[in-house]
Amino acid sequence: MPDERPIPPRPALPPDARGLIGNMKTTALVSLRGSIDFMCFPRIDSPSVFAGLLEPSHGGAFSITPADDAANVKQMYLPDTNVLLTRFMTVEGVCELMDFMPVPAGGNDDGPDREPANAAPSLPNCVIRVARMVHGSMRFRMRCEPRFTYARSDTAANLIDDRAVEFTSGEGNLRLRLNSTGPLSIDKSQGAAHSEFELHDGESAGFVFGEADALRDAAFDCETALADTVRYWRGWSAQSTYRGRYREVVMRSALTLKLLSSSEYGAIVAAPTFGLAEALDGSRRWDYRFTWIRDAAFSVYALLRLGYTGEARHFMKWIAERSRHCDSDGSLNVMYTVDGNEPPEETEVATLANGTPAVPLIGNAARDQTQLDVYGALLDAIYLYNKYGAAISHDGWRDVTRTVDYVVEHWSEPDHGIWEFRNGLRPLLHSRLMCWVTVDRALRLAEKRSLPAPLKRWFDTRDAIHHDIHENFWNDELRSFVQTPDSKTLDAAALMMPLVRFIGPTDPRWLGTLDAIGAGLKVDPLIFRYTRGETLDGLPGVEGGFSACSFWYAEALARAGRVDEGRLVFEKMLAYANHVGLFSEEVATSGEALGNFPQALTHLALISAAYQLDRNLDKVHIPWT
Repeated sequence: MPDERPIPPRPALPPDARGLIGNMKTTALVSLRGSIDFMCFPRIDSPSVFAGLLEPSHGGAFSITPADDAANVKQMYLPDTNVLLTRFMTVEGVCELMDFMPVPAGGNDDGPDREPANAAPSLPNCVIRVARMVHGSMRFRMRCEPRFTYARSDTAANLIDDRAVEFTSGEGNLRLRLNSTGPLSIDKSQGAAHSEFELHDGESAGFVFGEADALRDAAFDCETALADTVRYWRGWSAQSTYRGRYREVVMRSALTLKLLSSSEYGAIVAAPTFGLAEALDGSRRWDYRFTWIRDAAFSVYALLRLGYTGEARHFMKWIAERSRHCDSDGSLNVMYTVDGNEPPEETEVATLANGTPAVPLIGNAARDQTQLDVYGALLDAIYLYNKYGAAISHDGWRDVTRTVDYVVEHWSEPDHGIWEFRNGLRPLLHSRLMCWVTVDRALRLAEKRSLPAPLKRWFDTRDAIHHDIHENFWNDELRSFVQTPDSKTLDAAALMMPLVRFIGPTDPRWLGTLDAIGAGLKVDPLIFRYTRGETLDGLPGVEGGFSACSFWYAEALARAGRVDEGRLVFEKMLAYANHVGLFSEEVATSGEALGNFPQALTHLALISAAYQLDRNLDKVHIPWT
């Protein structure tokens, strides 16, 4: 039975009506109304200071809007940058609002050990907003209303002078400051700073918001900071080696992934947000501001393909640290904070519920799950980096063998899997597949590098997993591989089978599975994660198509030789990007963006599919290796 709970009214501005800015420490979402209404600070996994996206009445926001509410609005990125340009247009004038975070020293492509030549000067961790009048005149209203600790704490605003306001909270030590090029006022009862100003042709106004101690003594010009930041991003984009037909969307994906990475640690978070519902009824409101090990293989593959070996190296250092400090039996956590620690327990944030029964969650209970597929992602990343990057060290190989031995012992056990089921363990096709990848990549690496390993034991295990998948997860009636033995449940995670080279892309069993997924899980270009049912995952709500699965499907079609079909799915999916090329985690059949936004895995899958389509369309033959 489908979920019959009433669907709450959609907000006037959908969640994806926003662009993303950042500095590889944190990020912010800027709406088409000129409002920063989602930002965690000082780090991407810190508590929110602006969360009006979730709770408009008191979640907090920093808005710069025309006094004329009827102004037309367009939003774009400056080419090859993460500088967001929001254009307000009326009969009387045109104004451009530029939002960005200056990139600090260390926010580079070579990791923490070297500062790039094109980096901006060392600047505080802050947001800079520059409103510049390009034609005519326009009046504006500015309001900065931070709400500390997920809007749980009261905010006090103190006017330091006519161009600076500091914000404090009764809880914690974080103190924030707003500097302005024009006069400011405060609303003490609301803990807000505000101003009204008018700009004429050629005039501009600047605002800087960030940590108070760093901004008190910081003397820099907003226009200079803007020029330096543009120079940094264009220099970074110029390093890409991608020259295919999808350059614009591939580079936007790359620039987005860079924003979701940590310049200090090298990790890449799944998404910069928490609490955005995956279902139209407002349920499934998870926190994705953590790094999942399984994203490693996609990240390393994408970064290396684009020529960003420095980022790949930095991420591999982070992965190596997790492997080095894993449990004594070789097991790893499912996810980590950006600094490599365990995510906090999952808790509700009632202050941001916005009157809905489904409350946003922070932390993630999946941290305590068993997900055997993460080891395949880890080993695939290590293998790829050894193939295209640098050879593994002696100590690194010792850590790898310990983890592979753990998989050899546990591959046949049930787990929660890639979809993080919350209603029990089960034997899952994708988990078995990625256990096979774990052992396969370890064997390839051992043989290529002549590394010591219990080869016979590993070979026997790889063969046993291969046999198990073909004998127990194949449904002869459906002519398809299925999610669990003796079931008829399809699973879009099976699309990884040819992508990780477990099965040939034109193998009859695979072609049957591809057809079954197309018939059972596809709605136009949208691919749902699994055959939907009331109790399959134990959660309320009906989710949308999973965006990454659609790009996996497009790539699988192309690999199977059905290039025209794959290209059409791919290009239909491009239409589900928002106005600046960002993708949400899921898409409803009615077209709404669902889930956390933007999602790294979707952009990673897009890059991989674009490369495969380029190869097919250019008739480039890549041998089976």
